[in-house]
Amino acid sequence: MSDVTITGGIVLKKSRKFSYYTNRHSYFLLQYHLVLVTKYRHPVIKDELETFLKDYTKKYFKERGVRITAFETMPDHIHILFDAPPQINLADFVNAYKSASSRHIRKKFEEKLKPYYWKPYFWSLSYFIGSVSDRSADAVEDYIKNQKE
Repeated sequence: MSDVTITGGIVLKKSRKFSYYTNRHSYFLLQYHLVLVTKYRHPVIKDELETFLKDYTKKYFKERGVRITAFETMPDHIHILFDAPPQINLADFVNAYKSASSRHIRKKFEEKLKPYYWKPYFWSLSYFIGSVSDRSADAVEDYIKNQKE
């Protein structure tokens, strides 16, 4: 892999064993596994809503300089493996993503979601986020990619 510049002047570089990022003052590899669950675990992430959510998520993360490594949806939850720069506040980032994606989904799929939600909800308030090391990243990526099997 050759060096690739991503948002905010961050450059993806290749070392001997793994890829890492660099900006003007640091080298870093910060990887996270995020799981978001729909409110009440209603199985609504399917068909065109699933396609919309995937497209929206890729765009949202890319615009903020966050690189998705693996991403898969299930009817009631999503898994995202991503690399983030050190200046990202994870709690703020995740909550902003949940709010924005929920707002867009509720607006676009209002009729489809009416039987499941009577208030403006989509995601559960809670979520899981865990750090991933360069040693465990492949296992987490395989787990996410094989969700539907």
